[in-house]
Amino acid sequence: MDTRRLYSFVKIVDAGSITRAAGILRIAQPALSQQVSSLEAQFKQQLLIRSKRGVAPTEAGRALYRHAQLILRQVDQAHAAVSVSGHAPAGSVSVGLAPYSAGAALALPLLRAVRERYPNILLHINENFGGVISEAIMTGRMDMAFIYDAGRRIRGVRFEPMRTEGLFLIAAPSIAPGTAGEEVAVAELRDVELLLPSGIHTIRQVVDTAFQQAALEPKVVGEIESAPTLVSAVRAGVGATVLPWSAASAIIDVQNLVVRRIVEPEIEVKLSLCTSDHQPLSEPALAVQDLFHELIAEFA
Repeated sequence: MDTRRLYSFVKIVDAGSITRAAGILRIAQPALSQQVSSLEAQFKQQLLIRSKRGVAPTEAGRALYRHAQLILRQVDQAHAAVSVSGHAPAGSVSVGLAPYSAGAALALPLLRAVRERYPNILLHINENFGGVISEAIMTGRMDMAFIYDAGRRIRGVRFEPMRTEGLFLIAAPSIAPGTAGEEVAVAELRDVELLLPSGIHTIRQVVDTAFQQAALEPKVVGEIESAPTLVSAVRAGVGATVLPWSAASAIIDVQNLVVRRIVEPEIEVKLSLCTSDHQPLSEPALAVQDLFHELIAEFA
């Protein structure tokens, strides 16, 4: 198979137009259309739906798009591995981090460690939700991620448990529940106005479960996906939030806020290193994975 045709096909799908893709690739439009026709003839499937607004992939086209991304990434990795054979690891490595987690605290140390030890590795850091990241790993668009383990098997990825963290209530003194202390029971949070991430996030899921076990419903007054916005809102007394200590201590000045461990029941989240269960890591990705283990061990 000609990888140039796959590359062109990916660009067409990304651009949503053969005309726009031809301009990006600097290829005549008839020649680009011929490449698509050759792929459709090879697979005996229609790959694109053409309309006045542009093109969109068919079901078969979406399948080819996913595999083409993986193939092209492997070709790039092969070129990088051959060109630096016998030298220090080099190439691109993509890492995902879950927001509101220890991953946020590890991002800067990881970036520094890669720059110091492997200056020829280009590190891509993507902070996003576990479901989005695990899909990127499954399809070969990302090498690894440090994310929350939802506790269920996800086809195509492997979870290596790294640490378990308890969750803490973070609130302005004016709205903190109960008496002063280091702990707060879930039952004491029944009337606390909470600012939490949406239901797609593992933190929200475990908080909701803990409240259900206590026969309560969390009083969620806002769903916030931005860490800076969440911090500002909590400091302003708009509501309280729930975070693992690693994230709370990294982004919040605890001297001006009440920080209490949640108990009865304790709420915990598991963080794991997520990789593909069918795609081997490249040499530079293995080097970054080793750094991840070192940093997590130091972080513990």
